[in-house]
Amino acid sequence: MTLVRWEPFRNFVSIQERMNRIFDEAFRGQRGASEDDWALGGNWAPAVDIFEHEGHIVLKAELPGIDPKDVDIRVENNVLSLRGERKFESESEVKREDYHRVERAYGSFSRSFTLPNVVDTGKIKAESRDGVLMVTLPQKEEAKPKQISISVGK
Repeated sequence: MTLVRWEPFRNFVSIQERMNRIFDEAFRGQRGASEDDWALGGNWAPAVDIFEHEGHIVLKAELPGIDPKDVDIRVENNVLSLRGERKFESESEVKREDYHRVERAYGSFSRSFTLPNVVDTGKIKAESRDGVLMVTLPQKEEAKPKQISISVGK
């Protein structure tokens, strides 16, 4: 019988490399894409916050550098969809190949959110300010809490 020394961390590096590769491929959307390929046309999604405020559901999405005219907001079958595109536009007269590093993501995006039945889809409003899109989803009147008074019987 041969004795083999047990080293618990011997395979840790290869496992870590495999995990890194899995995450890189998942976030870049395609196998073997470089960081620049991902940033210049890979799938990305804007960060959002969703909260309730004064009888409304509010969705805030970070869309810096995107013209509000390039964003499509739709509601269909109680699903709110945001779609758009951040276009790569060289600043001043710098050519794309002259960039040393591109970390901001460019390309199209799409986000969808299932709405609760209490949202009045006919009264949804959206506004954009300082690169933040704010979509206000009012609740239907019948869904809002109501105070019920108690009458005293004689």
